[in-house]
Amino acid sequence: MTTPAKGYQTGDVGTDKLVDDLVTHLGLDATGNVVREILTSAVKLGLESKDIGDLKLANTALKELRYSFKVFSPYRDIRKVIIFGSARSDRKSPEYTMAEDFAREMCGKGYMIVTGGGPGVMEAGNKGALEGTDFALNIRLPFEQKPNPFVSQKDKLINYKYFFTRKLFFVKETDATAVFPGGFGTLDEGFEMLTLVQTGKSRPRPIILMEPEGSRYWHNCREFLNKQLVNNSYISPDDSHLFTIATTVAEAVNYIDDFYRIYHSIRYDGALTILRLNRSIAPTTLTQINKKFHDILTEGEIRPSLPTPQEVQNNEFLQLPRLALNFNRHHFNRLHELIYAINKD
Repeated sequence: MTTPAKGYQTGDVGTDKLVDDLVTHLGLDATGNVVREILTSAVKLGLESKDIGDLKLANTALKELRYSFKVFSPYRDIRKVIIFGSARSDRKSPEYTMAEDFAREMCGKGYMIVTGGGPGVMEAGNKGALEGTDFALNIRLPFEQKPNPFVSQKDKLINYKYFFTRKLFFVKETDATAVFPGGFGTLDEGFEMLTLVQTGKSRPRPIILMEPEGSRYWHNCREFLNKQLVNNSYISPDDSHLFTIATTVAEAVNYIDDFYRIYHSIRYDGALTILRLNRSIAPTTLTQINKKFHDILTEGEIRPSLPTPQEVQNNEFLQLPRLALNFNRHHFNRLHELIYAINKD
């Protein structure tokens, strides 16, 4: 096992040796260096912080992360959809019905459902999901938010103290986002998702703003975005490619299906961006996307590629065809457009 970088140690020779000995005793060949740094961070926190509140925060956050990794780990190879929406939506409301139907249809397509675990639209998502195919990421609040009764398996219910750890897993463990009408929390979750995708801090994904019959919620929101954000150059007109508005369940399901029809996943490897595909695209399509998207390349062209050495080492979808490009890591809205263009092949 390689020794840790000298730049990240506790500063005490005896303590650093104890940390090394513990990692060696655990026999963590593949993950040993990372675990060593985690242990070193815990020790440094104890040595440097005199505030018990700071230590409790770090301790609780780490516990929430550990348990969430454990819950999601067996299901990493199954695509998942996160459903956001109001906790206050009545069971007879059109958004409740739409969310329940959407969850049922997505499960029928082989997806799993993730919700915030509370009442309203979140409850509808868990209710519509097939047995054993849903997760509930509940936040402990002094009012309003209690786990809904439709979480099919309690081992997939996670109760969080902190919003930031909960929101991390909303993004990290899902592949598509459906946002129903809601209040501050829903808008916060929806706009954070858009921000993460816009800035490349989240993988590309379909984001669908779900508008039930008789509602103008998202159309009015889009008018505001165009008038106040686009017209004042706070966002680019191309950022509209990061989301779509769906007025029916079928429209939303098809949008997600289409996003992953040919595109499979993305991998950043040094200066290269690798787009893994479910199948190869036609030479004419490759010519067309090179012509249309040359502006987002720092050099070269979009080209077929073999798995990178890092992908081979990690055994990452080696059977899939790939495209490699020197993406500028800036215009992620255009990267979404590129994915849509590939999916039209």
